[in-house]
Amino acid sequence: MKSLGHQRGMGMIEILVALLILAIGILGFIALQYRALEASAESTSRVQAITLARDLAERMRVNRNSLTVYNQQLQDASKQTDYAKNCFQNNCTDTELADFDVAQVVKNASSFGMTMNMIACPQTNNRQCIYIAWGDTSATNGTGVGDCTQDTSYNNNSTCVIMEAY
Repeated sequence: MKSLGHQRGMGMIEILVALLILAIGILGFIALQYRALEASAESTSRVQAITLARDLAERMRVNRNSLTVYNQQLQDASKQTDYAKNCFQNNCTDTELADFDVAQVVKNASSFGMTMNMIACPQTNNRQCIYIAWGDTSATNGTGVGDCTQDTSYNNNSTCVIMEAY
């Protein structure tokens, strides 16, 4: 019997195995990139929400006499976009300024696809919390799937920010 010479080069199976390993590595890298982009979008939304909450808190600090008006305006979605005067161009009373402030901040929040609310913070002696939510989450405190929080903790998979204010 004649023996065949030694094989030179790579066989087809070795090439296919190498391509399979390379494809799995590339899919892993793509998944990693996707998660990084998801985390980046989430952090951008959180920064925007925190900026909106700080803006509202500063406006409330300046106009402390109308804290109840801010609270009423933010808890009723139908009142959030109404204001009697443009306080950039006219002199306004404290109440008119609160109406104008809420309308401005809610308009900014809406441009980012966010909703706002002000609710009494649980277990804080009647301090108010500013809730800002986006995505499928509502700016509310409750036990429902779409609620931002349940008492003092965030609900699972909620996309929202809470800031304790006045």
